[in-house]
Amino acid sequence: MSWTSILAPLAGGQCDDVVLQAAAVFAERFGAELSAVYAPPEPADVMPWSGEGFLGTAQVAALDSLRAASDEAEGRALKALERVGWSRKRFRRLESPIWSSLCDEARFADVAVFTEDSARGRGLLGEAFQHVLLEERRPVFVPRRRGLERVVVAWDGGREATRAARAALPWLQRAQLTVLVAPAATPREFDPHRLQAWFGSQGLQADTEVLTDSGEPGPLLSQAVAKIGADVLVAGAFGHPRFQRFIFGGATKSLLNAENGPSLFLTH
Repeated sequence: MSWTSILAPLAGGQCDDVVLQAAAVFAERFGAELSAVYAPPEPADVMPWSGEGFLGTAQVAALDSLRAASDEAEGRALKALERVGWSRKRFRRLESPIWSSLCDEARFADVAVFTEDSARGRGLLGEAFQHVLLEERRPVFVPRRRGLERVVVAWDGGREATRAARAALPWLQRAQLTVLVAPAATPREFDPHRLQAWFGSQGLQADTEVLTDSGEPGPLLSQAVAKIGADVLVAGAFGHPRFQRFIFGGATKSLLNAENGPSLFLTH
């Protein structure tokens, strides 16, 4: 089992280099294709009135300026990709509707790389992050640190956390691995050592650390990961209904907003 395609959505800004560097590390490790896609802003999203059937002189000029700025941003994104030394790479400008085109690309990717700002819903690719993670249920990687070798897998016996562990398996085969469980922080009953046993059946060595404290799982996980000194946290994302997440925030939001936290590998 291996990864063959790493998706790098780009916006033509300074953060593109961060995305491409992380994507290139994965691509080089697996001999995979680095698929860079430029996501231009949708004119109708920026200026909703442009779809009402009438465009005056000012509106036409504004749309022309938007297209010119988008073309310049595409050029910057392409130059950022050219600076990446990995040879197996391609570049594509997404066509309208942008989010539909992005989801088409994500379906064939093993993992998509997004910046921390995008994961927090900021910037042009904030909505793209949500589409890929929640709608397409594709794994996403949010780089915060350079290291990839010291990995913690947060597991609660649930669907999302188990899917994350399985999706990350090709990469975890080379990692120093700890399974982190907090039985008192979830109403779900599960065997805390089952994931460790499954990793063993796949040829991976892993330790299991059981947290005995109760309370909000997000802060508990963040504190434990910091104590372990992990580079990356693998976790299921948004395991509760969206309305509940809107009211209470949830562990995923806590992990995304944690200052100086580890890089994140998430699935839904």
